[in-house]
Amino acid sequence: MSPSLEFEGKDIDQAVKNACDALNIPKEKLKHDVISYGSTGIFGLVGAKKAKIRVEAPNKAPGSLPEIKPETVGKKRPNNIDEGDKLLTELPERTARALDDFKPDTCLEDTEDAVGFGRDVLQHIIDCISTDATISIERDEDKTLLRVKGDNPALLIGKHGQTLEAIQYLVEKIINKNSEQRIRIQVDVEGYLENRQASLQKLVERLAKKAKQTGKPVTIGQMNAYDRRVVHLALKDDSGVRTKSIGNGYIKKLMIFPRKNSIREKASD
Repeated sequence: MSPSLEFEGKDIDQAVKNACDALNIPKEKLKHDVISYGSTGIFGLVGAKKAKIRVEAPNKAPGSLPEIKPETVGKKRPNNIDEGDKLLTELPERTARALDDFKPDTCLEDTEDAVGFGRDVLQHIIDCISTDATISIERDEDKTLLRVKGDNPALLIGKHGQTLEAIQYLVEKIINKNSEQRIRIQVDVEGYLENRQASLQKLVERLAKKAKQTGKPVTIGQMNAYDRRVVHLALKDDSGVRTKSIGNGYIKKLMIFPRKNSIREKASD
């Protein structure tokens, strides 16, 4: 029985091409079965799935199988960047095309109208991903919170909250594209952001203490914009440390640096 391999692509044609390139055989001689036809998701941003095929490797003498290119087998991932990072990196360009799909009848002059329009946009996106989800609106002077409750919260949140951030980014962009005043939107699913904020605050308090005790900076791994803001705000009144984001794009590292005066004070204790 010939060995089989799996290949992916944005569609079946791309998956077949990847297989042909990796196995170095022409398309007409490739034997394959379709595992998944894939889907484009919402505006190509959320819920997208790659097409996948299973290929029967060519029958050749032992040791003569063509060399398989590792980067074409399975999921191709850039160095240290997962699919969620790639999604957020591509958002600005791809959102520009998606904005035209949602337009109110008139320009949104009133804040209430803008928030209501944003809720409708969010409901449409969620309905394409999950079912039986409801949205409530909470407002304060700083932001408007769209709180989502319903089935499959993990699907809406995504790995490390990356799908949730992509949805929030898109909804906020669509609202402010059509509103006369800038409105800050936050989307939360089943209290995920509140729980995440509490966990982050405990973490950074511990790391800030470590930085002051050792006199050395402490690095927190890859973080999205929301998580970085939580860290900055949690430590802004701590005179013993300062925080700084490192890197480009939406996903960055965050470092906590001890201030020199706190190191001197510890040494004198």
